[in-house]
Amino acid sequence: MKGILISFEGIDGSGKSTQAKLLEQYFRSAGRNVILLREPGGTVVGERIRAILLDRAHDDMTPLTEVFLYLAARAQITVQCIVPALERGDIVIMDRFRDSTTVYQGFARGLGMDKMNRLNEIATGGITPDITFLIDSETSHALSRVGGSPDRLESEGVAFMESVRDGFLKLCETEGSRVKYIDGNQDIETVGKDVRIIVERFLSGQKS
Repeated sequence: MKGILISFEGIDGSGKSTQAKLLEQYFRSAGRNVILLREPGGTVVGERIRAILLDRAHDDMTPLTEVFLYLAARAQITVQCIVPALERGDIVIMDRFRDSTTVYQGFARGLGMDKMNRLNEIATGGITPDITFLIDSETSHALSRVGGSPDRLESEGVAFMESVRDGFLKLCETEGSRVKYIDGNQDIETVGKDVRIIVERFLSGQKS
């Protein structure tokens, strides 16, 4: 496919959503065709699944139920939005994608990272981001940024989020060629600059 797929990952409150929006603005200002999508969500079906997943009333949801809901939303957004955009040659920015399931459910929930990778292959048709940014932040710092009423996952507590962060760091170690570590404890402008430097290097490599 002609397009580029970029994803942002990190624990809740890490600042990944802010950086995804800033990168979208950067590409738009450069005249590039770009779309920003979020997971779960991005489609009518996906947004309804998102509402179920994040509703604190569903605190009895089993890990397997959780993962299959995420995968269902991912399968929908992949076929409906991501593949057509990549075929057009657009840049697709994802606020979370397949790595979130690998880490949240595979590592933190204990379902197995390899198993989640196999399920992700089915849900995405084998599509993997060209670049994934791990916006890493100290757990206490990240959770302090979560405003309003926390959703079901944000309510899991510090121990769960610490496990999620450990999973993302492990992923960064094993897939360092794709997953780029960014220190999310820095100010927003510095983080954004770090992201853009990596993106510009990637784009330069494509042209050479």
